[in-house]
Amino acid sequence: MSISATTHAISVNPTTGETLSATPWASREVVDAMLELAANGYRQWRQIAIAERAQKLRDLGAALRARGEEMAQMISQEMGKPILQARGEVNKSAALCDWYADHGPAMLDSEATRVEAHRATIEYRPLGPILAVMPWNFPLWQVLRGAVPILLAGNSYLLKHAPNVLGCAQLIAEIFVQAGIPQGVFGWVNATNEGVSQAINDPRIAAVTVTGSVRAGAAIGAQAGAALKKCVLELGGSDPFIVLNDADVDLAVKAAVAGRYQNTGQVCAAAKRFIVEEGVAQTFTDKFVAAAAALKQGAPDVEENYLGPMARFDLRDELHAQVQASIKEGAKLVLGGDKVPGSGNYYPATVLTQVTPTMTAFRQELFGPVAAISIARDAEHALQLANDSDFGLSATVFTADSARAQQFAERLECGGVFINGFSASDARVAFGGVKKSGFGRELSHFGLHEFCNIQTVWKDRL
Repeated sequence: MSISATTHAISVNPTTGETLSATPWASREVVDAMLELAANGYRQWRQIAIAERAQKLRDLGAALRARGEEMAQMISQEMGKPILQARGEVNKSAALCDWYADHGPAMLDSEATRVEAHRATIEYRPLGPILAVMPWNFPLWQVLRGAVPILLAGNSYLLKHAPNVLGCAQLIAEIFVQAGIPQGVFGWVNATNEGVSQAINDPRIAAVTVTGSVRAGAAIGAQAGAALKKCVLELGGSDPFIVLNDADVDLAVKAAVAGRYQNTGQVCAAAKRFIVEEGVAQTFTDKFVAAAAALKQGAPDVEENYLGPMARFDLRDELHAQVQASIKEGAKLVLGGDKVPGSGNYYPATVLTQVTPTMTAFRQELFGPVAAISIARDAEHALQLANDSDFGLSATVFTADSARAQQFAERLECGGVFINGFSASDARVAFGGVKKSGFGRELSHFGLHEFCNIQTVWKDRL
């Protein structure tokens, strides 16, 4: 009997094209049952002391390390991430657990102040069950970077994961159980779009967090707003990577290639638009193309391969259409640019030059291994080109002038600026964007407080 995508979420191995699993979509009854579990888990979890919650998160990190290779292999198999990068994702996620266990409790301490002669405190209380709609490109890190602070604050967390990485979702849930996290505190449900709407509109859900496309974020954010529920949106990006005339070109190329082609280019906060001042444009381009051409692509379980397959066949088709549209609009193809024949979902390292602001490669997000290079007349023009985007997640500036780099940071319209280095996320600093890249912040104390009821308590105010 054939299995339909209308009744099941189907996971396809992007390396071979073979079906890995077919998971039934959750019915209204299943969604309701998971909501009740999350509500019951929250009622129990919020009563546990913060120090004990922190210890459970430390235990989670240990459980994740114990099953780290299994988790890395699952990531690699389901979405094609090269195995060394998958192991790095596991290690980074485990370190996140440790960091919040060590530093998070102090961030939830009461903050005392005086208002004239009166005493007041700011208290950080949990909100309730949080619905999380998460993507496939970092199927572990994206989940934990939200779930860990959300749980530390005393909330419960209900995951709706991307349908092509449900093996990862199941394994993550097992690791939470192994760490001793009570039932219902972390859960996942294979909800359809209708199931997500059901959850958002259910009074048991207190807030929503989304990482994904602009279209998904707009739809879910609108529903959350209509239900008067807090939401955090981390959406797409078309990050500029600016190289000024005084930059160390070799260092810039090294960072540019890593920033563009990590995770086979499937990163929201990745360098995508390379804006190079004309004095170093040809040198940068030549060296960038040579370095990109030298990247090895192939089966993700082979350690020397830096590029794996793209995660989904439909997304490869979409990326290729963007490349072809850009070429028709006047961009010059200097590397790659065509789907690799065979059963695997491979797209090569691709470079487009002579890209201008009217072209598809400049205006749209390229979610795959394609770089778009534009030439700026001078530093001011580079800044204008960088800000000429609907997105505002992060940006990179390469220059030897630290004062000018700071001036760029003040004027760049984005959530994160990286000077002489490519973009990354880290538990210790806030992550998020502006414009169509979303709103709200994850990580650091900002991410911890996003899903708290920040409560003011007045004392003896007569």
